[in-house]
Amino acid sequence: MGARLEHERDNVYRVDISGMLVEQDFGALQKSAELEIQKAGKIRLLVVLNHFTGWAPGKWYDLAFYVRHGADVERIAIVGDERWRSEALMFAGADLREGAVKYFSPPYRREAAKWLSEAES
Repeated sequence: MGARLEHERDNVYRVDISGMLVEQDFGALQKSAELEIQKAGKIRLLVVLNHFTGWAPGKWYDLAFYVRHGADVERIAIVGDERWRSEALMFAGADLREGAVKYFSPPYRREAAKWLSEAES
C-alpha cells in the first residue's frame, strides 16, 4: 500500500505502486514528478503495479497535473497484471497524451525498460 517515485537513470524514473492507490499517494507522486521535471526537463516513467488492487474511490478527475506537465512526460511504460491493462491505460490517458504509453505484463519488464530508453520513432 503505497506509491513511490525513484530515479532510475538519465531521464527515466520508476513509479512503484502496491495495494490500492489512494488520492493522497497519487498527489504525492505528482508533486515528486513535478520536482523531477523542474530538474531534468522531460521525463519517462516505468510504472510498476506490484500486488496492485485498484483505485480507491475518490475524485480522480483533477487534470491540473496533466494540463501543466502532460507534454513533459515523453513515455510511460506500465508493468502489471493483465487484469489491469485497460483501466491502467485509461487512467494514464494513453489515447490523450502526446507521449506514447504502453502496457507490459510482468514477464516483459525488461522489454518495458528497453522501450523507455529507445529514441522516439
